[in-house]
Amino acid sequence: MPHSSRRRLRAVLLAATSAALVAASVPSPEPLGIGDRLFPQLGNPGYDVLEYDIAFTYKGSNSKPLDAVTRIGALATQRLERVNLDFHHGTVRTVEVNGRTAEFATAGEDLVIEPSSAVRRGTMMQITVTHTSEPRGPMDAGGWVRTGDGLVMANQADAAHRVFPSNDHPADKAYFTFRITAPATYTVVANGRRLAHAVDGRTATWAYRTEHPMATELAQVAIGRSTVIERKGPHGLPVRDVVPTADRTRLEPWLKKTPAHVTWMERKVGRYPFETYGLLVADAETGFELETQTLSLFERALFTNTALPVWYVDSVMVHELAHQWFGNSVSPRTWSDLWLNEGHATWYEALYADEKANQSLVKRMRLAYRHSDGWRAAGGPPAAPETPAPGKKLSIFRPVVYNGSALVLYALRQTIGTDAFARLEREWVRRFRDGVASTQDFTRLASQIAGRDLTQFFQGWLYARRTPPMPGHPDWRSEPPVRNTAPDAPHAAAGHGTP
Repeated sequence: MPHSSRRRLRAVLLAATSAALVAASVPSPEPLGIGDRLFPQLGNPGYDVLEYDIAFTYKGSNSKPLDAVTRIGALATQRLERVNLDFHHGTVRTVEVNGRTAEFATAGEDLVIEPSSAVRRGTMMQITVTHTSEPRGPMDAGGWVRTGDGLVMANQADAAHRVFPSNDHPADKAYFTFRITAPATYTVVANGRRLAHAVDGRTATWAYRTEHPMATELAQVAIGRSTVIERKGPHGLPVRDVVPTADRTRLEPWLKKTPAHVTWMERKVGRYPFETYGLLVADAETGFELETQTLSLFERALFTNTALPVWYVDSVMVHELAHQWFGNSVSPRTWSDLWLNEGHATWYEALYADEKANQSLVKRMRLAYRHSDGWRAAGGPPAAPETPAPGKKLSIFRPVVYNGSALVLYALRQTIGTDAFARLEREWVRRFRDGVASTQDFTRLASQIAGRDLTQFFQGWLYARRTPPMPGHPDWRSEPPVRNTAPDAPHAAAGHGTP
């Protein structure tokens, strides 16, 4: 039996010895959570993570576990005799807290750590976990995604803890440093800026660090036989695209569009919020695109499928770019606030198609209105979505959070006017930049900018089971709800909601 298994077994046995001893000792390890309505056991109470430093060793096979060391710097917000981390789908070998060996056990999808002495409230703790990171598993579970030549990450909505131990909830954002060792023939890219690249014989080590805090679901490490293409965006923004080397020339007509996309978004909502941006094109059939911070993930087929209209591909690129403001820089306080992410990204996707390709925004919104009651019946209102189906965590990505939530923004613009709506959007991303915000924060800010109480407007549009009348369009009708109007699956895909 490996020593890590003995340690876990010893911790469990000590907690379950005899009734008398258990009564006099700490309770058995149990999974905790911060009480998110959609994912009750996600996240952990009692501390605030400030920084992750994660090291992976990739040995050239995307079907074998990676060796990993995750270091977490966190501030204790209460006295902690135990510390819970979200971690699942890997083997823990050792744990240290503040440089001293700690006991540990697993419970549900939690790693439960018992430091040698309690961590006092208001003090920093350094947790070091030596573990494996397992790339094998069903794709719809999230975490590592195996590509034709390596690995990428897809951690939305709650799958980062399938890759590394963490406080896996977007309400606890932190800075990230990644250090990845791989065969020298591979290229490695991660969120943020590259700090170092050192070759040592047949292996190379790459280091990256984010300059802004990031939610765990947005972490990205890509390992493959790739080429990194660099160019400049507006005001000198570094733009780097990561593509399969064999596709570099073929993809260039798409890649070169990004600077203009950034310029368009900046005119709508203000300056791009991060240190770099770019596209990560993966040789994998994911069925989705994903807004990983500073480096959005796209499946190769989006750009190589000639049956897709140019305007459609353009608008999907803008959708993921818009997430850098809405969802990444301003992250949801709870997963019920997901509509703020996807509704806004879908809104700017649709607005771009309207302005640049004559794909009528009004027609799209009218179509969304027609289906809105059905979407609400199938998945709940935009800000009160139904809980995910058992074993289908991605089922929260329903049509109502994409076009159904963009429809809310259209109704809001109809209500407060185009100028007030534009001010709201700019102030939202400015005020909550690098932070987290809730539906309540958005509704308060909208009322403040509109100069009147919008409580009733938002109550109907965000929480009612039936769609309110559309301001300015009294002739619009929503079809009566029908059973099974929409499947318990992402609309188009997790990460974007295209028509």
